[in-house]
Amino acid sequence: MSIDAIDSRGRVPQDIVAIFHASFHPTKGNLVDWCLKASDDLELDGVEFSTLPSGLHLVDQDVVYFTKDTHSGVCVFRRRRTAEHGHRGFRLTSLGVLLAKSTRSRPWRHVSALRALADSIYRSLETRGVLEPSESDWEPARVFFEERKVRRVDLSGAGEWYGWSHELDNPDPEFSRFNPTMHLSHLLRILGPSALTLYKHVLGRQRILIYTLPPVEAACILCQVAADICYAAQLDPLTNGINENDPATQYYTRLKGKTQEGIHVLGMVTLSDLDKMDREGKTGRGWVACTTDAIFLDKPSYYDLLIDLTTSTPSKTSRPTLYLSKPQPQPPGSKGPTHRLTVFRFAWSDIRLWNELERILQLDGDQCAQPCCRPSFETDARSKPSFSWTDPWRIYEDVCIVCAGLWMGSWRGNSVASYSTGNGSLANWGSVRLEGDDDLTVDGTFVRNLGMGIEGCPGGSQNSKGMRRSSGMTWPGNTSGDRRQPSSSSAATRSMPQLCSNGNDTDPETNERRDRQILTTLALLQTFHANTSFQLSRLVDLLPSVTSGTPETSIIYITPKDMVSFELGPLSSLDARYLEWLADEYGAGSQIVVKRGWKDLFGMIFGFG
Repeated sequence: MSIDAIDSRGRVPQDIVAIFHASFHPTKGNLVDWCLKASDDLELDGVEFSTLPSGLHLVDQDVVYFTKDTHSGVCVFRRRRTAEHGHRGFRLTSLGVLLAKSTRSRPWRHVSALRALADSIYRSLETRGVLEPSESDWEPARVFFEERKVRRVDLSGAGEWYGWSHELDNPDPEFSRFNPTMHLSHLLRILGPSALTLYKHVLGRQRILIYTLPPVEAACILCQVAADICYAAQLDPLTNGINENDPATQYYTRLKGKTQEGIHVLGMVTLSDLDKMDREGKTGRGWVACTTDAIFLDKPSYYDLLIDLTTSTPSKTSRPTLYLSKPQPQPPGSKGPTHRLTVFRFAWSDIRLWNELERILQLDGDQCAQPCCRPSFETDARSKPSFSWTDPWRIYEDVCIVCAGLWMGSWRGNSVASYSTGNGSLANWGSVRLEGDDDLTVDGTFVRNLGMGIEGCPGGSQNSKGMRRSSGMTWPGNTSGDRRQPSSSSAATRSMPQLCSNGNDTDPETNERRDRQILTTLALLQTFHANTSFQLSRLVDLLPSVTSGTPETSIIYITPKDMVSFELGPLSSLDARYLEWLADEYGAGSQIVVKRGWKDLFGMIFGFG
């Protein structure tokens, strides 16, 4: 039974395995003081720390995403005023749920109802002047649990994956309204070009930690958004419903990843999760997590990339700071730190992809209602230069982009590309473009249109409401044109036709804004997917174990010139490690070693060898 069939009858997702209430006691600490479970075998030990992380006492309310073993969870936090002795004026409580393991858990679908449930329970206690809830006070929570608890092994389709078009443009407005992926444009605007460093670590299945201050909901959402950038590419091809006989996607079925699941989203972690972080890191799947514990800044051995959101606040103009965790040699018998943090922004090779991503963001920037999504300037990109000189880091980024362009000999107009402007429009506000064609259809690799399955949507899956359509999107079954013609995801955001409404919103402006946000998100996902498709197709040509179809343990030495064929920087140590990560995941035993000696670099620059 599909999700559409369930939601069209007004039923809620039935994927909850536990509901619980956690609170802070002045003498006992964090504890779970009430719970209901679908099975007595389910353990809730430790959720009281994830749901009440450090610093949350500074805010009145929040939403926290977390994991417990193989279960995803979410809770709503409330700081309730009290005059009780020892509580320092407040009671700190969280009401949360755990979801059954599935292909794609969606805890955000329960947030709205969970907020209403928590407010009703606490309001009832406050009205009656009761401090400690009795068993009868939990009756609304019992009704909530009985309505949404697991009843079938397949979760009645609540945990299935049907592709990004179904995920973001669902007939049920509640299905997509709170979807974290809709905040992809927020993430890119916050991180800037450094978002591509995050992208490489996600695709390379590394350990990523986001450090933030309360409230933590935004950081938890960014964890999910970061994982979604490469979600469709990291899934098992059978899960994506990809046709093995389609030459356009042969690299998918030929590249068998060691872990055919998306990178693990741990959500909120605390010091009590150190063992879990270490254990998850050894699986090779990679993870994304967030924390409010500053002590993690002194424990770089537990992660590979740290994103410090505290350096970017409304009162500052700087970006969040990214740190790479690098091992450092230790003298024999030394007990010093084994890793150190190094500030890193982005590689010059990221500029081509970032130019396209920012161009898509610019096209939809004037329609964004969120302050964090608005561009740092209010001028018209078609008539004025779009450089902002009020942000020191933005100046540094602009200088780096210009230098990278000049180093590659690259002041030129736009090329007609599979994911670029395609017409040299001034809407690109003078972005630097590197030498060579931007088209990702290299060596015959074909990037299909949105709705044709490239984003993980099975060919037969269609929304009953109708797919969002534009010149960059076609139906999966469309045969009226040549399916092998490269598409322009930019066209999806450039034309922006009138789209079908979900039937529940009455404000045309709200509907239009939401439609534009959906198209922008799909276009951004398409752009990331096109880049991933191109680089994985190049990887197929280099790995003999993939070409032969049999596992083969070997070491493959590649030159800086080979790195350029991936559109990566030959001088970038991060790009070199990125290739090694991809080979480790998809190489079937093969290992890539990038030769970066002076002889190799000299030969690349001057064309020798």
